[in-house]
Amino acid sequence: MSNVIISLASNHDQTENLPLALRRLGQIIHIQRATEAIWTEPFHSPLHDLYLNQLVYADTHLSADQLTSLFKRIELTMGRTPEERQQGIVRIDIDLLQYDHQRYHMKDWERPYIKQLLNK
Repeated sequence: MSNVIISLASNHDQTENLPLALRRLGQIIHIQRATEAIWTEPFHSPLHDLYLNQLVYADTHLSADQLTSLFKRIELTMGRTPEERQQGIVRIDIDLLQYDHQRYHMKDWERPYIKQLLNK
């Protein structure tokens, strides 16, 4: 069983999309806990809509590649498209931040909201 940390973010229908993504994740991994969701300012986005961000701590038998593939599938089924991404619309973004001791998305680890959520 591997331990993972997952980042969830949304700037569109945030209060509906984050809980929906969390429920869908719960169907494929064993969620240990989720942090409270926090509102943050956008980074490098053409839109000025606030993001709702949350971290999820979970256990899984799936590999990092399998998880990433499933996360992309969840994003697509929730309506994420390349066109909306170009416009700055993020219905849901699901990123694997850590798989056991291996970290991913290294720039994200430096973002203030990630540091804040790691302490919650």
